[in-house]
Amino acid sequence: MLVVTQTQLDAWLAMYLWPFARIAGCLMVAPVFGARFVPPRLRIVLALAVTLLVAPLLPPGPAVPMFSLQSVLITAQQVMVGVIVGFTLQFIFDAVGMGGQLLANSMGLSFAFNIDPMRGASTPALGQLYVLLMTMTFLALNGHLALLEALVHGFQTIPVGVSGVSPLGLWKVVHFGGQLFSGALSIALPGVTALLVVNIGFGVISRAAPTLNLFAVGFPVALIAGLLILTAGMPGVQQGFISLMALGMDAIADIQGGR
Repeated sequence: MLVVTQTQLDAWLAMYLWPFARIAGCLMVAPVFGARFVPPRLRIVLALAVTLLVAPLLPPGPAVPMFSLQSVLITAQQVMVGVIVGFTLQFIFDAVGMGGQLLANSMGLSFAFNIDPMRGASTPALGQLYVLLMTMTFLALNGHLALLEALVHGFQTIPVGVSGVSPLGLWKVVHFGGQLFSGALSIALPGVTALLVVNIGFGVISRAAPTLNLFAVGFPVALIAGLLILTAGMPGVQQGFISLMALGMDAIADIQGGR
């Protein structure tokens, strides 16, 4: 007769519950996985599938009773680690969206708003276009697989336990948040600079011909120039996003103590 003890049940439950908590926490906030159009049930099923694949390969967890205060603390730590990993990479996509908004303000499209399918909020259409294009680039480069690989590798550097991300790792997350602004500026700066030259040209024209109605002429010209600049600069934006994504993956490894 097969006899299963309470200790064995706790060990089996811990083997899958705590890795599932970290993986699910990451997928709830990570780019693409955490988008509004992805149903929460699908995220849970995906997190469960990844857990079933990687749990047998992970180091054993701490031997603590599952229904205890220490177990609750461990579970909370695992969720926090997963959220930090997904939140760090989310900075990159927010930088792309902010760069599109800066460019939209310069070319006169700041009033064109649409519903962002990633978050369900109203955002400028140009910033949304940038985010959607960079999302396809992220998937084409297997960035989602790289994120899962970095998350699973984190179980080796931050094993399951009460101690999660160190204070130094939390400070690195705050420091990496600066990429939200520097990345947005690097993406929008070429287009904003070109549009600034166009606006300076209109300023010179207004001094030479004061009777010219610049509001009737300048807006469509700036809009057309902005669209041409947007088309010509798209490869550069894509390369900038790839560089930011590499920085994000390095930051995740650094935060988890893998470097």
